[in-house]
Amino acid sequence: MPRVKRGNKRLKRRKRILRQTKGYWGTKSKLHKAAKEQLMRSLAFAYRDRRQKKRTFRNLWIIRINAAVRQHGLSYSQFVHGLREAGVSLNRKVLADIAVRDPKGFEQLVSTAKKSIG
Repeated sequence: MPRVKRGNKRLKRRKRILRQTKGYWGTKSKLHKAAKEQLMRSLAFAYRDRRQKKRTFRNLWIIRINAAVRQHGLSYSQFVHGLREAGVSLNRKVLADIAVRDPKGFEQLVSTAKKSIG
């Protein structure tokens, strides 16, 4: 069986990994094995956190809506229930933005929710 050295392909693969790990601390950006391990770990964290980011933003929106609604004497769950009953279909991102940027408009939404509850 003939001997295969793979010089060019191996070098290209290693260079690609070291290019991706540029800026990492210590040997994680210099040595192939350490760089490869750190790159796999980093990519796994990036994949996971792209999903977690959606959760944390939804959490933030709910906290902001709850704080704004409590100033008007309602709880978050009552407010969302009231909006659903009234047929107002605004998502939490938009509601949180209205609560922060337009208090008068948000006050109207709260009064709409209160009327539909009872």
